[in-house]
Amino acid sequence: MSKNYTVAVVGATGAVGEKMMEQLQKRNFPIKHIKFLASKRSAGKSIEFKGQSYTIEEATPEEFDGVDIALFSAGGAVSKILAPEAAKRGAVVIDNTSAFRMVVDIPLVVPEVNPQDLKLHSGIIANPNCSTIQMVCALQPIKEAFGLNKVIVSTYQAVSGAGADAINELKNQSGTFGDTKNADAQVLPVKSAESHYPIAFNVIPQIDTFDDNGYTLEEMKMINETKKILHMPNLSVAATCVRLPVVSGHSESVFIEIDKDGISVSDIRAILESAKGIKVQDNPAKQEYPMPLFAEGEDDVFVGRIRKDLSNDRGFHLWIVSDNLLKGAALNSIQIAEAMIEEGII
Repeated sequence: MSKNYTVAVVGATGAVGEKMMEQLQKRNFPIKHIKFLASKRSAGKSIEFKGQSYTIEEATPEEFDGVDIALFSAGGAVSKILAPEAAKRGAVVIDNTSAFRMVVDIPLVVPEVNPQDLKLHSGIIANPNCSTIQMVCALQPIKEAFGLNKVIVSTYQAVSGAGADAINELKNQSGTFGDTKNADAQVLPVKSAESHYPIAFNVIPQIDTFDDNGYTLEEMKMINETKKILHMPNLSVAATCVRLPVVSGHSESVFIEIDKDGISVSDIRAILESAKGIKVQDNPAKQEYPMPLFAEGEDDVFVGRIRKDLSNDRGFHLWIVSDNLLKGAALNSIQIAEAMIEEGII
C-alpha cells in the first residue's frame, strides 16, 4: 500500500507557492494532510486546495511537528531561520531559495540531472536557481555522451522571476509608449537598489546586485550552481544575465565546448531528443524554435537553434527556454519530492 505524506507549503501566498499547490494537485501527489504557512501578515486568510478551504497559519517552528515534507518558498531569510527547525522536527525540507544552495553538505538537485545526490541529504535539499535548472537539464546528457569543457551563457529572463511587483510594473509601464523613459520605476533591476529603470520596451543587463568581480549575484549563482550540480568544480563557466519585458519564461543562449572531436549537430540533437524532460524544437527551415510565450505552462525544457560553432570544431550553440515558475521553481521542487518517494528515501 502506497504511503501518503503530511506536507507543509511555506510561502503559500507567493507566486511560486501558488504554482506548488497547482503541481501538487495536477500530479496527484500522495497527501495525507496539508498545511499552508506564511507570514504573520497572511495568517488567518483562507486558501483553496482540491476544492476545500484551508486557513493559512503563521510559519513557526512548532508548525512543522509531524510534517514529512516541507516545501519552502518564502525568501532566504525565512528559510535560514525555519528550514533547520523543520528538519530538526523530522521534516525533509525542499528549499526554493538561495539560502542553502552552495552549502557543501546540502544537495543541490535537479532530478533529471543528479538524483543520486538526494541520498546525501541531512534534512534539507536545495532547489537550484531557475536559470540554472533549465540549462543543466540540457547540459547533463551532452556531458555524459561527449564530455564538457566550457559553458558561456547569456540569459533573457522574464520579470516574473523578480516577483509580482515586477509583473505589475511591466503591465503599468506598457501603456506609456512614447514616454517610457519617464515611466514610474520602483522595482527593477533590484527593488532595494538606489536606481530603478523601466522594463517596458527596455532591456536591463542586471539581475540582482553586483559582486566585487563585476558579475551580478544571479550570474555567480549560475556559475557556481552549474559546477556543483554537474560535479565539475573545474568547469569553465561564464554568465551574463539580462531582464527582458516578458512576463513568464526564461530564455538562454548557450555556447558549449565538448570534449570529443567529430561530433555533429545531428549527434547533439539525437542526445537531447532522448533526454528526459527535454523537448527539441529545432527546424529552422520551418521557423520552429523555442519561445517563452509558448513555453509558459509547459513542464518541459525546450531546446532549439542547435548549431556548430564556425571556428571551433568542438563548439556548439543552443537556445534553451523554460517556464521559470514551473520547471525553474515549483515543478522541480515537487519532482525532488517524487524522486525521493520513488527511491524510498522518505
